[in-house]
Amino acid sequence: MKMHEIREIIKLIDQSSIQEFNLETEGAKVSLKKSNGTETIVVTQPAVQAPVAAPVAHIPAQPVVAAAPVAAEAPKAAAVQAADDANLHKIVSPMVGTFYSAPEPGKPAYVQAGDKVNASKVVCIVEAMKLFNEIEAEVSGEIVKVLVEDGQLVEYGQALFLVKPE
Repeated sequence: MKMHEIREIIKLIDQSSIQEFNLETEGAKVSLKKSNGTETIVVTQPAVQAPVAAPVAHIPAQPVVAAAPVAAEAPKAAAVQAADDANLHKIVSPMVGTFYSAPEPGKPAYVQAGDKVNASKVVCIVEAMKLFNEIEAEVSGEIVKVLVEDGQLVEYGQALFLVKPE
């Protein structure tokens, strides 16, 4: 297992609500556990001459930042936005992973705001553990808004697009 793969796993776990993660593949074992504001990471791989365990790293968890008080007009705007969003279909991520709007770098995005889609139209890719999963629209309609940016990490159930159904 390569270090960049381990770093990607750490990022995904850090940004999720998962408290413990274990992976065994091709003789390598990765164990991640969040507790008391730190993550404990243990990686072991068999060496050619002798088994060696990688050092345990302690990575501080990201601090929780409280939002500043909001003016009285913000709840009114949020209520109007929520009412508009209630009529829209949300295309959500079926897994934790990295969002890609195009089939490969340099290519045009699958869809943009204003595009018409049908239920089987691929709208994006979510990559998880080096598997590229095509996400379909699920409904026919018009893409109203793209809610995430290309390359952004997404959570399970996170809304990716808003679609005005036909």
